[in-house]
Amino acid sequence: MPSPRDLYRNRFLSQGYPELEALGVEFYKNLQGSNPIAGDVLAYVARLIDLSKGVRSIADVGCGPKPFNVKQLLAMGYDAYGVEPVPGSVEAARAWLGDQARIHQGCAESLPFPDRSQRVIILSTVLEHVDSPEQCLAEAYRVLVPDGVLYVYTTNRYHFSPTGINDEFRTRFFNWFPALVKECYVFQHLHYDPRLANFTPRPAVHWFTYAGLCRLGRSVGFAQFYSKVDLADPGTVFSRSLPRRLLLKAVARRPWLRALVLSQTAHIIMWKRP
Repeated sequence: MPSPRDLYRNRFLSQGYPELEALGVEFYKNLQGSNPIAGDVLAYVARLIDLSKGVRSIADVGCGPKPFNVKQLLAMGYDAYGVEPVPGSVEAARAWLGDQARIHQGCAESLPFPDRSQRVIILSTVLEHVDSPEQCLAEAYRVLVPDGVLYVYTTNRYHFSPTGINDEFRTRFFNWFPALVKECYVFQHLHYDPRLANFTPRPAVHWFTYAGLCRLGRSVGFAQFYSKVDLADPGTVFSRSLPRRLLLKAVARRPWLRALVLSQTAHIIMWKRP
């Protein structure tokens, strides 16, 4: 790695690590998996609302350079769009999908859609990276139709892994670090060692709990909140094994057991009142 003096000899510190955005685009082109989650997301949503009626427009916010979710949703007959903030990833996504109009450049805090225009919004590994989670959820609420659904997959502050894997930083048990220590790692990543958070120009800076996400959702107007354990059925990935089906039955009407399960979840589904 270049020395700090070499990095900033002719640059301001606020400009960050040289070419970090380009490094991130190339890294995520190779990293982004080929397994879309949109089909499973809609399987959960279909237990909450009737998807056969009304608006069929769905937005995948933070679609990345390979918008597999958008492609899957289009194949399923939905009017699907992707939103991506990084210009290089937008270009790559449009080229990969072969459709310029389906991929919008924009951020989660200012979605490029009219009010009440989307039936479902997918925010997968996005909320932890945004500048303002509150504004992000408010925008999702704005563009959802009444009876619309927001699906969020994000970080969990209390998730426990025996090996310390946290999917955001290459530092074990990072999600358990004190807030000040986290901030110092973010600074190190943005300015001196972009490998720390996998070369992203927007490292994860928010670490949530299920209850905290409920509070944020209520503050912008969402009415009810669900997890995979509430909406899963035998046809979904989450509940295909016998132990998981038994767990679903056990937690359905046991608040303390459900709370224990939700302490480890990184998913939440928010419903907008009709």
